[in-house]
Amino acid sequence: MHWFERKIRRYEHRRWTTDDNRRVQPFHWGLEHIGGNPADPDPAAYIRQYAKNAIENSAEWYAATPATDYQLDKDNVLTFTSSLESPWPENNMVYARLWPASTNRRRPPFKAARGTAVLVLPNWNAKWHGQDGLCEWVARFGITALKMSMPYHNRRMANGHERADQICGPNIGLTLQANRQAVQDARRCLRWLEQQGYTRLGILGTSLGSSVGYITLMHDSAIKAGGFLHFSTYYADVVSQGMTTNHVWEGLREHVTVDELRDYWAPISPIPYVERGMGATTRSFLVYGKYDPTMLPELSRQMLDSLRRHGAHPRSLELHCGHYSLELPPFSYIAGYRVLSFLRSALA
Repeated sequence: MHWFERKIRRYEHRRWTTDDNRRVQPFHWGLEHIGGNPADPDPAAYIRQYAKNAIENSAEWYAATPATDYQLDKDNVLTFTSSLESPWPENNMVYARLWPASTNRRRPPFKAARGTAVLVLPNWNAKWHGQDGLCEWVARFGITALKMSMPYHNRRMANGHERADQICGPNIGLTLQANRQAVQDARRCLRWLEQQGYTRLGILGTSLGSSVGYITLMHDSAIKAGGFLHFSTYYADVVSQGMTTNHVWEGLREHVTVDELRDYWAPISPIPYVERGMGATTRSFLVYGKYDPTMLPELSRQMLDSLRRHGAHPRSLELHCGHYSLELPPFSYIAGYRVLSFLRSALA
């Protein structure tokens, strides 16, 4: 192993161990979250059929009408009611923050591109101010940014919880519901942007935000281009193989196999839709880390191969970094500049 790879891997492990609030949660089938009966004698069969139907009818499963209660306050925070009602009231109000394209800052690198906006979907367990710097950079590129809080995150966090375990946890049905909700919330954000006069829309996702973002891209024709930082194939593969989801897999592995989990969570994975050729005409730029222990690079390469086999022509960039270390310079500068330059060009 090269000394630089060792350095990156040590950094990744050190960052992973700084979060001391990861807990192994109990396993649940969670049928009540997807319209099933918790007393069903064969919950696995129910979820397998539910997942099959969701993929075959994904246009309806992920459909979302515009909200009727959009409100933008003086701090540029947008709120509206989620189209999917969860058991936690605090999660059912969506929060998103707006960064208008830079027009008055000293020497912005680009003029504001009228009618151009990007929806930003952050990583798992992102804080309220997480990725503010990225959004400011988007605005300086002349593109309006709207950053959405994912379900169960920061201002939407369920009472008594410290982490967004509902959107990625050992509750099969709840994880399905939460990721479906994320896509529907993202589409409601896009409808608001359209109401404000934005006609050239893009999406920019990181990690979990990339998974949700790519599925949104494949189901919403208003999105003309997407940028994705960290990406993978099946939701189950990331959970079962990734370092940062080790505690989630610990709660699952005695109850389901990886193959079974791949089937159960297929509707919230990008690959089934890629294999149907969905989104093949939409331009995309995908960035991954060569030493990523969370979304393994071999999974990222499988995703790229599948996209190309099914008619897509994504641009990609492999950086000599990991998952957390993409936030560090020079990786953050390289990835940010390349992806934002691509989005500005693709949305022009």
